[in-house]
Amino acid sequence: MNTDLSPEAVEYGQTARRALQSAGGDELANGTPGREGGEAAAKVLADLGAWDLDPRGSAAELEAAAAVCHSAGWWAVPHPVAERVARPRDVGADALLVVAGGTAAMAEAVADVGLRWVAVDLDGRRYSATPRPTEAPVGKPSLARPVDLAPLADVDDDGTSPDEVALALGLVLPCWTLLGLLDRAVALTAAYVSERQQFGQPLSSFQGVQFQLTDAEVERVGVTELAKHALWSIATGQSGALDDALALRLAAVEAAEVVFRITHQLHGAIGFCDETTLSWLSRASQPLRRLPLGPSATRAALTARLGRRALTGIFS
Repeated sequence: MNTDLSPEAVEYGQTARRALQSAGGDELANGTPGREGGEAAAKVLADLGAWDLDPRGSAAELEAAAAVCHSAGWWAVPHPVAERVARPRDVGADALLVVAGGTAAMAEAVADVGLRWVAVDLDGRRYSATPRPTEAPVGKPSLARPVDLAPLADVDDDGTSPDEVALALGLVLPCWTLLGLLDRAVALTAAYVSERQQFGQPLSSFQGVQFQLTDAEVERVGVTELAKHALWSIATGQSGALDDALALRLAAVEAAEVVFRITHQLHGAIGFCDETTLSWLSRASQPLRRLPLGPSATRAALTARLGRRALTGIFS
């Protein structure tokens, strides 16, 4: 088992990150009015061929898709990057949305980007999805936008039903975006505590700060390894690929709680101010952490799917 991304995928992700930085970097999320930041990022990624990637086509394209999602998360790009690269190719849709239970919703920030959406639920059934008009008061944006669903002919490319591949991709690739947000939050905080002086010495010299930052780093690294394992599971057609996708989502949303709690604490009050990049990263992470399922609902879904079985892993 080799879960490391290929050198080509790593280079592609780095190229996407540099291109997004040249297009505005943090300004794409927190300094550009309206939807212009998302549109600028979409154009950059289109020029790099991101929308032509087919994660179902080969392991190389799947890894490249994960790398570009990670780069989008690093800059908190206000565009549904993971959803676009995860879309099924056998229906006329631009982006894939995972929905759960009787409530279908998407992030408010990407509801009006003008894309054609297809949704897949946790049973693998597919629907056409249409965001409803916003009902949020002016100046008080909501986290999520309700979505209307209409059933589709539920047949995958190979003639099987339901579409578990789309569901696995729809769960895993947004976790790579969330991982990019966590990586950036930890990196920014490590730099901040190294530069910030308290009692004549850097904050990073205090044991309490070191312990907290270590806790955040352990969570981040754990999600990284699970994210790579989930990609390998999908790419190699493992029977437990959907189990691994749900396990990754559970680990990612739980890690996000820890990482953002610690990074906010170490930044102090300034970490909650919009002048700080961490504030925008934390805000951008909220839809990814709550939709389609929060931590408790994700845990329940994974438990219901596994029953009395254990997750398949390298130590089984």
